[in-house]
Amino acid sequence: MSVVEPGTVSSSDLVGRVKRLLLSPSAEWERIDPEPATIRGLYVGYVCILAAIPAIAGLIGGQVFGHGIPGLVTARPALAAAIVGTVVAYGLSLLSVFLLALIIDALAPSFDGQKNQIQAFKVAAYSNTAGWLAGAFSLFPPLGIIGGLLGLYGLYLLYTGLPRLMKAPKDKAVGYTVVTVICAIVLFFAVSLVTGAIAGMAAFGGLAAASKVSGDSGSLTIGGNTVDLGKMEAASKQLEAANASIEAGKDKPATSPDVLKGFLPGAVAGFSRTTLEAHSAGAEGAGMSSAQGDYEKDGKRFSLAVTDLGALAGLTAMASAMNAQSSTETETGYEKASTVGGRLVSEKWDRQAKSGSYSVVVGNRFTIEANGDADSIDQLKSAVAAVDAGRLEGLAK
Repeated sequence: MSVVEPGTVSSSDLVGRVKRLLLSPSAEWERIDPEPATIRGLYVGYVCILAAIPAIAGLIGGQVFGHGIPGLVTARPALAAAIVGTVVAYGLSLLSVFLLALIIDALAPSFDGQKNQIQAFKVAAYSNTAGWLAGAFSLFPPLGIIGGLLGLYGLYLLYTGLPRLMKAPKDKAVGYTVVTVICAIVLFFAVSLVTGAIAGMAAFGGLAAASKVSGDSGSLTIGGNTVDLGKMEAASKQLEAANASIEAGKDKPATSPDVLKGFLPGAVAGFSRTTLEAHSAGAEGAGMSSAQGDYEKDGKRFSLAVTDLGALAGLTAMASAMNAQSSTETETGYEKASTVGGRLVSEKWDRQAKSGSYSVVVGNRFTIEANGDADSIDQLKSAVAAVDAGRLEGLAK
């Protein structure tokens, strides 16, 4: 199939491409490599269609079966909130493909590949095929974990497609794939923050009701939550500038991972650090970096990580501007997210398993997260608080 402007293709061509990518990916990447294409054509003829599968399946599954443990705890989100969340998640999934393509293109020279935005977009679009199809399991939420496992096949699609389309040597394929996956994980985290923030606002009253615009303060109140329109505009401009900088290779480089390692304490809340590692990924404007330490005490273990989101900081800035809150209670724990002092904070704790996570976004660019086992959520909070957030904010400027 040749995906050309305007990008519409017959259903048989679409189905055939999907089947060949899943059953014989290497041969299909060879077909894809020389095909003429445009970003718009790929969006209209492939991405928009397949990305709708998990969005629609999740919406239907949540309304019919609810979320939770069947027979024990089941919650069905309000239809209006569910629709808003679905639309937002779908839109951001489309944006994620474009951002991932920029990352793939920017990384190419570092692995002796050739920069080519169209080829990079092909890789980003087609390697998501397995994940989008696996999203169909969201029709029955308890099977969502199976869909997630099947979606991992996308990593193999990425591994086979990257060197072929980006003209990277085969001996660099593993490194290219690993670094791209690291960047994709950070991208997923940032997009999830925005999705959760908007969905949270919808859950607290809906976007269509109880809304009020204040001309004096430049804010929008939705269901009791106030959105700072000035910050939203600034965040949008930040995203646009980041995309332009990535394309031009002039974005501010990510913080050195060795510098981030210096933020992790040797001990915290009675836990001693047992390992310390750092990673960096990026080239020509798509830089990201992180440092992580493992902490142990009396058989319990959690990780503490500091990550520089780099060019993706605009996404967290947008989420922060939404000033949203959400909260979910279960029989054994809770999960909540909020904006505290201009910082995005997320918290999750299972009292029975004595495990959870606590994270803070600092300067709309750095994330500090503690994740794992502890005596209480307070120990994870103490671990995050032990990282000098003020210094990180200074680096973010």
